[in-house]
This record gives sequence, C-alpha cells and structure tokens, in this order.
Amino acid sequence: MDKKTYSSEIERDIKSSVDNFEIMLREQVERNQRMRAEREDKAVDAKEGHLTDNLKGNKVIIGTAGGDGIGPIIMTEAEKVLEVVLRDRLTSGSAVLKPIEGFTLENRLAAGKTVPDSVMAAMRECDVLLKGPTTTPNAAMNTANIESANVYLRKAFDLFANVRPVSIPKEGIDWIFFRENTEGEYALGSRGEYISGELAVDFKVTTDEGTKRIARAAYEYAMANGKTRVSIVTKANIMKKTDGNFLNICREVAKDYPGIETDSWFIDIMAANLVNKDIRSNFQVIVLPNLYGDIITDEAAQIQGGVGTAGSANIGNNYAIFEAIHGSAPRMIEEGLGEYANPSSLLKAAVMMLSHVGYAEEAKKLEAALEAADQELGLRMTGMAGGATCREYAELVMSRL
Repeated sequence: MDKKTYSSEIERDIKSSVDNFEIMLREQVERNQRMRAEREDKAVDAKEGHLTDNLKGNKVIIGTAGGDGIGPIIMTEAEKVLEVVLRDRLTSGSAVLKPIEGFTLENRLAAGKTVPDSVMAAMRECDVLLKGPTTTPNAAMNTANIESANVYLRKAFDLFANVRPVSIPKEGIDWIFFRENTEGEYALGSRGEYISGELAVDFKVTTDEGTKRIARAAYEYAMANGKTRVSIVTKANIMKKTDGNFLNICREVAKDYPGIETDSWFIDIMAANLVNKDIRSNFQVIVLPNLYGDIITDEAAQIQGGVGTAGSANIGNNYAIFEAIHGSAPRMIEEGLGEYANPSSLLKAAVMMLSHVGYAEEAKKLEAALEAADQELGLRMTGMAGGATCREYAELVMSRL
C-alpha cells in the first residue's frame, strides 16, 4: 500500500510525533533496564517498598505541604493533630515537623516548573511527606501546560506503590489496593502528540520491571498480613499489549506465593463487583495499573463514606508521600465553603504515615480518635454550610488523643 502524502503542516506534525515517540521509547527502555540492574545488584529491595531500616529509631523529619484549594485548610488542622499525637517525640527531638512553603499552583506557574526547585529541595530534606491535594492546569484554565505535581513527585522519588485501604467492618469490607504509581497513562501524560486539525494521541507505558515490583509488593503485603487472596485488575481483553503484559507478569509473580489465591478481573466488572453486596466482601488485596487504580479507589472510598474519608500512601524504597485521595475542591473555595472541608482523608493518611515510620502506638491512638470522631461527627461532615467544620472535626479528634 502506497503511503499517502498529506499537507506540509500535517507531514511536519507526523514527523515530529514519530521522532518524539522514539525518544520516549528509548527513555522507557533505559528506565526498565535501570530498574532491572538495581534489582539484580540488590541495591534496592525489590520485594517491598518501605523506608530503609536504619531510619527507624532515629530522628524522623516529617514534611507537610498544603497544596491548593482546600489543601492548606485541612493541612492546618492535620498539623495541629500531629503536634498533639507526637507531643513527646517532638519534645525529645526524635521527630520533627517541617512545614514546606510555596507548594501552590501560583508558585509553580510563576516558576514554570511542576515543583519549584526550592520546594523540591525542602522535600528532599524530609524522610516522609504529608501532602495536601494540588490543582493541575487543564486546557480550560488557559495557563501553562505543566505536569501534575502528584505524577511528578511519584516519578521523582520513584514512589511505585500507591496503597489505599478501605474498611467497613460491619459489612465485612477490608480492601487494600496496590496501584502501580509511576507508569500507565500517567507516565507520559503531558507528552502526547497532536496532528493539527486531525487527531490527538496519548501514550500508555507498562514495563516488565515496574509491573514485577508492584505485583510483588501486593503479594508480600498479603503474605505478611494474613491475606489469602490477591485480585489482578486490568482490561487485558482490549489493551492487549500493556494490560496483557501486566496481567501475565502478575500471574508469574503469583507462582512464588502458592499459599495465596489469585484471580483476575476486567476493570469494568470489578467496578460493578465493589457495589455487589453478595460478593464484595470476598476481595482482599487488589493490584492494578495506574489509571484503573486512580478511578476505582475513589469508588471504593465513596462506598466507605466519601472520597474525603480515605487516605493514601505513595511508597518507594527510600521515600514515601502520604495524602488524601481527593482533589483540591476549587469549587468549595469559590463558593466560600472551604471551612467545611473534611480533613479525615488527610488524617487517615497521617495514620498510615505514622505506622510507616515505626510509630505504631501513635498510629493506633490517632486511628481510634478518628473512629470516635467519625461516629460523632461523620454524618455532619457534609461539605456544606450548616454542617460540621474542618476545625470542629480536628478539635474533636484532638480531644480523644
């Protein structure tokens, strides 16, 4: 078949897109080979994403960054709660809270960078980070096309495991999601191509090494926590190369864990399964690619009580970021409702953070205080005028610590 020639403008765009695609392919091959070399050299523990053992017992620097929209509001209250629950450690100097300024959309746009250099340097000085939600520019905002700050930080610190628990004990629900955090559609989300007046193309990446490590993290968690089932979620019947590869590699990893049952589901039916009361309590550990994990964990959080009720951990081998799973809610700010934002998602992320750095006792105390606050104020946290405020919720939590 003869290759058709188009207008000079379209031919130019096609040539540019092909050249850029080759660059991206080479970058991703290099990244996969680097991950393989690290694993084979045992420079990185490929089985688990966690802080190195030598951190535990030493001074832990906890960074806090409010972000955009309702982020600074809920972070202010979260910092107050942390000051109470960590009072003894802060007094002794074994823990330090380090507020990080400048992590706002305005500063990012002014610097022309997803994360300004000064902010990034401050984050690197911390052992872990508690982060508020951020706003990502979109076409409707008529601003510079900078990358999502969340995606950028996950790649910069190689936080490959996004871990999101959802629990409703009275309904037998105890789910934990292991979402691959550095690949999929998000890896090259700001580097898609556009053929003038014709079409747009974005890219999805699934590397062998990236899939192996998220799969192993899920199975290691299951084995360490008495879980008996891991569910793999893809759309491998349609996305045959990327999702097909993800599914096959997860199944290979599963062979190393014969005591754990493995099943697989397509993302659309899994979304339905989570609202099917007859079977949803059967699910335990769920491992899935980036985009599907982003969407379905919001659904799971809504089942739990709303996206404002679930925390999230982004874990690598040498760093971890903990955050609320919801966005910056600019509409709440525009409507003057910021004070009614629910801080429980960020505080649940703080529980995960405390546990991660080895502060098990403080994590349990905060978790119990949150449960008490949810029972007393949960139904009044409506996000609307007349409901309970962010400050009221935080003060109730602190009164239970």
